[in-house]
Amino acid sequence: MYKRVLLKVSGESLGGPSGQGIDAASMNAMAAQVAQAVKAGMQIAIVNGGGNIFRGLQGVGKGFDRVNGDKMGMLATVINSMGLAMAIRSLGVEAEVFTATPMEPIARYYVREKAVELIERGGVALIAGGTGNPFFTTDSGAALRALEIGADALLKGTRVDGVYTADPEKDPTAVKYDELTFAKAMADKLKVMDQTAFALCESGNIPIIVFDMNGEGNLLKLLAGEKVGTTVHA
Repeated sequence: MYKRVLLKVSGESLGGPSGQGIDAASMNAMAAQVAQAVKAGMQIAIVNGGGNIFRGLQGVGKGFDRVNGDKMGMLATVINSMGLAMAIRSLGVEAEVFTATPMEPIARYYVREKAVELIERGGVALIAGGTGNPFFTTDSGAALRALEIGADALLKGTRVDGVYTADPEKDPTAVKYDELTFAKAMADKLKVMDQTAFALCESGNIPIIVFDMNGEGNLLKLLAGEKVGTTVHA
């Protein structure tokens, strides 16, 4: 159904049950799903969050200013991307980390054409460092990169199986949406992604699919056209 996608995964999903640090089992399971999809012919770029290590807003009011806190969060996404890239390479799939700001020799400076060249030859481009600017979330960074690489869809892998009327982990009466429009998602202030990310994807006519990344085989099922998660569209 989708040939080229941008996969956005939270840092917490790499942190395992605690959502903290890097859990080897969770990282390897994610890498296995990505490698399986790539070997099936899909083109995948990945944007990781960094909340399992540090989230910029956590430091506000605790001695950190927002700008430097966000910079620390950007570095956290680079650490996550390096770990996931190694796990993907261990499964026989080429993977390279690109960063929004120059960090050679740690990772390669992001150039759109180089990232696209990599995914077109069957590798995985992990694009880290957010947008390279403070005050932007990794959701916004993922939407921006999806537009740049010409993705058919932005897939957001989470710990829940779609978008709900409320947080299903806190509200047992929450109802799941099978699909909804960008306009409704923004009007209802659904917090699955931020408003900037919704607006960017709406302007580029790129659907967002929110799904449970921890469900075995869910990524390949989704890419094969099965109904998985919630689709947000124009």
